[in-house]
Amino acid sequence: MERLVKFLNISSVVLLLFVSLVSSIKVPKRFEYKYSFKPPYLAQKDGSVPFWEYGGNAIASSESVRLAPSLRSQKGAIWTKNPVNFDSWEVDIAFRISGRGRIGADGMAFWYTQNKGAYDGEAFGSSDQWTGLGIFFDSFDNDNKHNNPYIFSIVNDGSVKFYHQDDGSTQQLAGCLRDFRNKPFPTRAKIDYYNNVLTLLFHNGMTNNEQDYELCFRAENVVLPKNGYFGLSAATGGLADDHDVIHFLTSSYITAGSVPSQSGLTDEQQKLQKEYMEYQAKLEQQKEEYKSSHPKAEENVEDWFETEYQREYKQLFQGLINIHDTAKQMDKKLDEIVGKQERTISLVSQQHGAVGANIPPPPPGQPAVAGESIRRHEVDAMFNNQNQIVNTVRELRQFILEIKQRIDTVINNQAKAPTAQVQAVGYDTQALINEMRDGLNHVKSNMAQMASQTGQGGGSCPQVSCVTVTTVLVIVAVQLAIILGYNVYRDSKDNQSKKFY
Repeated sequence: MERLVKFLNISSVVLLLFVSLVSSIKVPKRFEYKYSFKPPYLAQKDGSVPFWEYGGNAIASSESVRLAPSLRSQKGAIWTKNPVNFDSWEVDIAFRISGRGRIGADGMAFWYTQNKGAYDGEAFGSSDQWTGLGIFFDSFDNDNKHNNPYIFSIVNDGSVKFYHQDDGSTQQLAGCLRDFRNKPFPTRAKIDYYNNVLTLLFHNGMTNNEQDYELCFRAENVVLPKNGYFGLSAATGGLADDHDVIHFLTSSYITAGSVPSQSGLTDEQQKLQKEYMEYQAKLEQQKEEYKSSHPKAEENVEDWFETEYQREYKQLFQGLINIHDTAKQMDKKLDEIVGKQERTISLVSQQHGAVGANIPPPPPGQPAVAGESIRRHEVDAMFNNQNQIVNTVRELRQFILEIKQRIDTVINNQAKAPTAQVQAVGYDTQALINEMRDGLNHVKSNMAQMASQTGQGGGSCPQVSCVTVTTVLVIVAVQLAIILGYNVYRDSKDNQSKKFY
């Protein structure tokens, strides 16, 4: 019994080593450019994709193929022109499915079928009856089971239609629940078919690491038709997403049965060699025709290089171009300065005209003075007056700030002194303040009376004295400030003398 157990253990270890050795052997692959597309030269100038055909609402650009735009009821597909001439393959698809809503529709499909499908079919933009493999990236929940976005595969023999109502759940071969909408990086799917084993690796697009794949499903005993066609399709419904395919890279596994015959390679090499010889003969013929039509033309090697004079001329010409550009810029700046100056002069002239409108007309018998534009010395005088007014206002502001600081200092000193020494303002100061308050009230009443008389409009306008109301108010304010400052200064002296004694 012990020998049997030892034998079983040794056989299991050997079997595990054999399996690991077989799995570690990598099958060589070959890139198939005729069954692939990728940026930056995905589409040609005429909009066609080399070795591919697309239709429906699909749009091809230099960076991607948009199978279905984010509009309602759009369908599109793209298929290879040539059938696949190898049995085992690996397909790497990078795509983006993005939309504005929380739920998208309908999704995208990968096809490997015996015949090309439709470009506006019912199964995700292609035919709903096919012979081969279909892998679907379904983003809309038709069966209301809250299991979308979902990735699944279906192998069909052409006799069964795709059932949309349950999202093909009764027909699927294998699948996995993965989110592939609105990702920061392109989502990727790597589909591998080798020795009748179908494997799908999925990259969720959350990182920029190209090796960050995870297993979605693996199905064995999957038999697919030979010499099929690769295709991609997408469709939208009531909801809509953008379905963009960035690249489609196909690689074939090199096996004993998939190695092409030497005769096929020889035929292709002979074809390329024949084309090369034809182009070479055309080139030699064009050379002979040129020599016969230009017998005096001799090939001069020195003409291939520029001389020192040509180099100097180029430098001078470049310098003149730079000077010309600089002069243009200066001319533009001068035009801007002249325009600003003209606008300033026009504004000042308008102000001068508004002031001159109040000047009474000349007496009869004397010619009217023609309107003149403002002169330079008048503008200077106006600016000087403005500067003087600004300086005067600044001095008044500084004087008031000094008085405020002194008052704050006195109040702080009184607050710091003992309670017995805090004294109220003297009687004479209080009487003076009351007298000034009465004077201000009298001035306010006079101004209100004058305003009422002016509003009634009776009689002629009163004659304006030389001293305006503004001047009187300024003088009163200055006197008030001087008196307050003197009282504060006197109180501070009294407090100091009391502290001394």
